[in-house]
Amino acid sequence: MSRYGSPSTPDRGGKRDLRPLATLLPYLVRYRGRAALALLALMGAAGTTLVLPIAIRRMIDFGFGADDSSLVDNYFSVLILVAAALATFSALRYYMVTSLGERIVADLRADVYSHIIRLSPGYFDSARSGEMVSRLTADATQVKSAVGASASIAMRNLMMFLGASAMMVVTSPRLSMFVLGAIPVIVLPLIAFGRSVRRRSRHAQDTLADASAYASETLGAVRTLQAFTNEAMASLRFGSSVEEAFRAARTAIFARALLTAFAMFIIAGSVVTVLWVGASDVFVGRITAGELGQFLLYSIFAAGALGELSQVWGEISLAAGAAERLSELLKIEPEIAAPENPVKLPPRLSGAVGLDNVSFAYGAGGGLPVLTDVSLDVAPGETVAIVGPSGAGKSTLFHLLMRFYDPTSGTVRVDGTSLRDCDPLDLRRQIALVPQDTTVFAASIADNIAFGRPEATRAEIEAAARSAFADEFIRALPEGYDTAVGERGITLSGGQRQRIAIARAILKDAPILLLDEATSALDAESETLVQTALEGLMQGRTTLVIAHRLATVLKSDRIIVMEGGRIVESGTHADLVARGGLYAKLAKLQFESGAQAFDSPREDRSSAAE
Repeated sequence: MSRYGSPSTPDRGGKRDLRPLATLLPYLVRYRGRAALALLALMGAAGTTLVLPIAIRRMIDFGFGADDSSLVDNYFSVLILVAAALATFSALRYYMVTSLGERIVADLRADVYSHIIRLSPGYFDSARSGEMVSRLTADATQVKSAVGASASIAMRNLMMFLGASAMMVVTSPRLSMFVLGAIPVIVLPLIAFGRSVRRRSRHAQDTLADASAYASETLGAVRTLQAFTNEAMASLRFGSSVEEAFRAARTAIFARALLTAFAMFIIAGSVVTVLWVGASDVFVGRITAGELGQFLLYSIFAAGALGELSQVWGEISLAAGAAERLSELLKIEPEIAAPENPVKLPPRLSGAVGLDNVSFAYGAGGGLPVLTDVSLDVAPGETVAIVGPSGAGKSTLFHLLMRFYDPTSGTVRVDGTSLRDCDPLDLRRQIALVPQDTTVFAASIADNIAFGRPEATRAEIEAAARSAFADEFIRALPEGYDTAVGERGITLSGGQRQRIAIARAILKDAPILLLDEATSALDAESETLVQTALEGLMQGRTTLVIAHRLATVLKSDRIIVMEGGRIVESGTHADLVARGGLYAKLAKLQFESGAQAFDSPREDRSSAAE
């Protein structure tokens, strides 16, 4: 597996067994008290079941031959008590094992999700969120089924098989040979078929995950899908993926069905053989009729338990495939992580930012360079605008400052400390970001603003909204700050979403502020209001602004002009215009054409140049 270990391309080679289920052992140990109670309940249920044949044998050999019928009544009374104990132990077994399975899978889901969201942003450049969601849902459900119901059935039948086999040997060693001799004939195909089932079920789960990823992607862009009238194409592609998953699942089910038929025939044949030979032994006096009945019941218990195990094995094999897919996610190590002894950043940085000969290329293999030998020093409290054509590397600078990536060479610093030497979480707590592609969650407006500082009071949230000039439109909504805005804030305009993002940054109150075209989605009137808010927010903070509108650029302390991943000019607006370089050309184009942007409103991060 690669360092990032894309879950879309897992290693499918090697021996297929149940070892991935070992991933669940730490969770089982965490609840060892519940597991012990479940085991006791299983042993109690198996033990009371194994008592029944002994009571029936004594009733046949002694009860029916007695002159007093009260002896028969006594035996049946005992059987009623045994049945009551069996029912109690069985109910306790079901509750303890099933609830334990639910608890383990709930913890597993939470741990996998917590691990995923801490992976480096570079991992998500190639991974698909839809497939990861499929693992958290469908695969975790498959594991839950095995850990709960299937594990309970498997353990109960394993105990029944071992106990019944031992009692068969005690009752009649001769007859036991006929039953126990059939076990290798059943078990060896069981193991072989189990591996085949697990391989096929893994393929079915992978295919279904691909379909889920595609569905998640298209549902997230359903308006674009409908605008280009591609519903039929999307339905065909999703349907074909689901059909492939069905075919893979059907193949696995067919293999299990063949295994079950084979196992049941061998089991039934061995029981008939035992009954045949045992009847002859009763006639010649080797055993009593009661002993034959006792042996026959034990053989039925053992055969039934083995038959159940053959079916449960398939379920457990499915769960092993699902557990393997989940464990792959847990094994992925983040590319960006805190060092063993990170430098402790002060509670509030002064805001000095520096880049020393920084070069960078996206991709683990080193793609086309995005930044080349970039050096820059920003003083505390300084406002620096970064302009340039699309693909110049502007957004990449922000990614490096947030330490979403580490530079290929060179050093990025805050307050003189290399970002490689500090904890990324400590760093990001001191940076507020207003991105170009504003993220608004399917929650209330108040919750979305509070995302900048979850512990903020309602008064602080509303104050931040007022500073971002968002309070007026928020209060005009049906439920004000408690209005749910839908997935990705679909019910809000682009300008409204952007003002919520600005309010979020205001609430965070960080010493370093990154504005990635923060006014790109605003009309002229809203831009004037928000620009006023941003000017207040910039006071006393180090601010880096990716800008394509002159309103921000003109008031910056310094303007950095980038082209082809390099800094080609630096200075004030007047200085740069006077030089007649790239900035002067961009400014002339804007003034002459009436355009509002130096570059495309969106800077495609995945482009080769960027």
